[in-house]
Amino acid sequence: MKFVTYQHVDGSLRSGWIEGNDVVDMEKASHGKLPNNLLHFLQQQKEGWPLVHQLHHKNDFPKECRQPLDQVILSSPLPCPPSVRDFYAFEEHVRKARQNRGLDMVPEWYEFPAFYFTNHHAIQGSGEVIKRPKQCRWLDYELEIACVIGRKGRDIPAEEAESYIFGYCIMNDWSARDIQIKEMKVGLGPAKGKDFATSLGPWLVTKDELEPFRAGDRYDLEMSAQVNGQELSRGNMRDLHFSFSSMIQRASEGATLYPGDVIGSGTVGTGCILELGTEVHPWLQPGDEVALSITGLGVLHNRIEE
Repeated sequence: MKFVTYQHVDGSLRSGWIEGNDVVDMEKASHGKLPNNLLHFLQQQKEGWPLVHQLHHKNDFPKECRQPLDQVILSSPLPCPPSVRDFYAFEEHVRKARQNRGLDMVPEWYEFPAFYFTNHHAIQGSGEVIKRPKQCRWLDYELEIACVIGRKGRDIPAEEAESYIFGYCIMNDWSARDIQIKEMKVGLGPAKGKDFATSLGPWLVTKDELEPFRAGDRYDLEMSAQVNGQELSRGNMRDLHFSFSSMIQRASEGATLYPGDVIGSGTVGTGCILELGTEVHPWLQPGDEVALSITGLGVLHNRIEE
């Protein structure tokens, strides 16, 4: 199933799932038994999932419970998740990005999957405008895939980690490279270089929908990025050096993961301008349109504004 959060005509945000070409409002379809908030559903899914399955298979909803998808303004599936951890799990990206800065790979990178926390209050959805920070002139996209945690857990072993994943979505970890580079020289960060926006969407796809693409503990999912209709990046999720199971194990060591927590993969190889070089494409400018695509997960697109 594909779960969404969308803007109601009164300006409020509501949640539901996609049936054919329509969005079904989960609260209305269940006569108030399900919440109108996807995060609340994740927190209560033990009680809510049986009803969702029942309604989904019945697929018989009054007109007031559904709207055409092309007439709905989507938000991020999780407009304010409890936390966002972004990992650094694709070796090709790490190697090339470090090479461009005159740096070798450090052996510690291979010992464990590393991550940082980003701003969970700065989440954007597909179609939303990304404002370039005033101090930034080197704005970059990052082509990533993210999983969303479905149940609470701590010290989760890798062999059990998949049972904690609710689903997946596309992630764009927007980066102010000129700000980030200075911060990283201090040995702490990234902070303001990543603080302004992260895009998630266009919907949250339950992991069962990706089973046809399974390749061991990964999925065979093509990933691509276009800027103003020109393809710049192409990779595949199966090229992850660290699986999501190992990322979840690392994230939960001595710490509790909660429903709705987001785990980002880090950038796929070729998945950003920093890696490609500005001779391939200049830094993003106001007016640029960025579209990220991943097999089975849709297209996440945003426009840059000053």
